[in-house]
Amino acid sequence: MVSKEKLARINQLAKKAKENSLTAEEAREQSKLRREYLETFRSSMANTLENVTVIDPEGNDVTPEKLKRIKANKKIH
Repeated sequence: MVSKEKLARINQLAKKAKENSLTAEEAREQSKLRREYLETFRSSMANTLENVTVIDPEGNDVTPEKLKRIKANKKIH
């Protein structure tokens, strides 16, 4: 998870970019922080999806096969 301080810095740089322009160093920092945030978000989302089971209104498991394979591979490792 990205710290509150890093998230605040991302927002601070985004606000500055809208109002003025960022220095080259600030642009690199913004890019690095955004990349870190997106990696964390994607990892968290993948983990969430890997723990989901889809059930239809009749109570049948309709989880997509691709997701079932991913779950099975996780159990093996």
